[in-house]
Amino acid sequence: MNRSVLFSSMLALTLASPLAQAYKQGDIIVRAGAIMVDPTVGDSSVSSTATGKIPGGKVTVDSDTQLGLTLSYMIRDHVGIELLAATPFKHEVGLKGLGDLNGKLATIEQLPPTLSLQYFPMDSSSKWQPYVGAGINYTTFFNEELTSARKAAGFSHLNRKSSWGLALQAGLDYMLTDKIILNAAVWRMDIDSEATARHSDLGRVKVDIDIDPWVYMVGVGYRF
Repeated sequence: MNRSVLFSSMLALTLASPLAQAYKQGDIIVRAGAIMVDPTVGDSSVSSTATGKIPGGKVTVDSDTQLGLTLSYMIRDHVGIELLAATPFKHEVGLKGLGDLNGKLATIEQLPPTLSLQYFPMDSSSKWQPYVGAGINYTTFFNEELTSARKAAGFSHLNRKSSWGLALQAGLDYMLTDKIILNAAVWRMDIDSEATARHSDLGRVKVDIDIDPWVYMVGVGYRF
C-alpha cells in the first residue's frame, strides 16, 4: 500500500469516527479515582471544666488519601447534580501549645458526603468540559480512638460531633470517547466540629476546631 492510499484511508476513518459528544440532559456520569482530604486547620481552641479555655492550645489534623466516587445526573444540558462519596478517611489528631499535653491525641475516621449543583459552560460538542459547583457537605466522624499514651495519662470517652457546611468545587473532564472520561477536581469544604473527652484531673476536655479542607481527586469516568 502506497503512502497516499494509507493517508486517505486514515483520513476516512477519522472522519467516519463519531466525535466525542459531552453531556446532555438525562446523562449519568460516574467518576472514580484517588481522592485526598488535606485539612487546613483554622481557629481552634482547647478548654476544660477545671481550667476553662487553655491559652495557646491548638489542634492539628493530618491528611489522608482514599478511593473517591462521584455520581452526577444532568438535569439540563449545562446543569448537573453531583453526589461525592469515598471510602472512610482516617486522620491523626494532635495537640500543640499545651506543654505536657502536646502530641498525638487520637485517630478518627470520617466520611464527607457532599451534594453539589454543577454548571458546565462549554458547548456539548467540546471534548474539554470544565465545571464549577456549590453545595452542602455533611461530615460524620466515627471510630474515634485515643492513643494508648493518652489513655495512660487519664484521657477517656472521646467523642466528636458531626458537621454541616458549605462546599465549593471546580473540575475538568476530558472526553476520551463518547463514554470514557478523564477527570480532575478540587473542593473546598467548611467543616466545624467539636470533640470532647474526659480527663482524670481536668474533667471534661473540649476541643473546638474549624477544618476547612482542600479535597483533591484525579480519576476516570464513564457516561451512561
